[in-house]
Amino acid sequence: MELLVVSAIIAILASLLLAAISGAKGKARRVVCTSCLRQINQGVRMYSDDSGDKSPHPTGRVPNPYSAYKELMKSYVGLRGRSSAQDKLFACPADTFYFDYLFPRRSPGPTNLVGYVPESLCSRPDLDYSSYLLNGGNLFPSTKGSRFRSGIAGLSLSSISHPARTVLVAEVPAFIPFSWHKPKRPLYILSTGYCPNIIFDNAMNMASFVDGHVIYTRIYWNGARGPMGVSCNYDPPAEYDYQWSEK
Repeated sequence: MELLVVSAIIAILASLLLAAISGAKGKARRVVCTSCLRQINQGVRMYSDDSGDKSPHPTGRVPNPYSAYKELMKSYVGLRGRSSAQDKLFACPADTFYFDYLFPRRSPGPTNLVGYVPESLCSRPDLDYSSYLLNGGNLFPSTKGSRFRSGIAGLSLSSISHPARTVLVAEVPAFIPFSWHKPKRPLYILSTGYCPNIIFDNAMNMASFVDGHVIYTRIYWNGARGPMGVSCNYDPPAEYDYQWSEK
């Protein structure tokens, strides 16, 4: 009986210790991510200073307009040559998984398999080897006539009505949303053939803003929006700390 009690106490202490270690690691990753986002944000604003106050506006045929900003501004953060998985500034340390029905794998084998993939998004060339995306949804026409998604690509930064609330660059999951920092099971799966297929309301993500500050914040998802209702397509309610639109 004494051995059982001692074993139980040891198990409880071990679980508490593991939880504390896990929490400390998570906080350390967020500190690194904050530093990376702050530097990238500054690079984007330096690019804008040299481009008539305009935020990056990728043109032509680009693999992903959300990530193509990197090619335009990376020299402002000391990167030269072709992008690669060695661009550590653009690699969030928490970027260790994704869902393969959101970003189908380019490797041999079946694609669009519903589930968790223990690989980083910053290793993918179609995202220009970056864990962070520009708030550039306005480069995409929506499915409803001539309306556009929210975003500020190519806009004058000084024209942004709420620079302390308007996202400039954020982690990839903030646009969906899901979370690298506090992962959990999806609410439901919409399909296996089209994004978005996993939905998390109030997913926790890192985001930087037009005024330069960076925060760790919850991201709103509106289930009434249906299959095209990824979080970056609309602004959240007023009680949230961010917005995607320029007004």
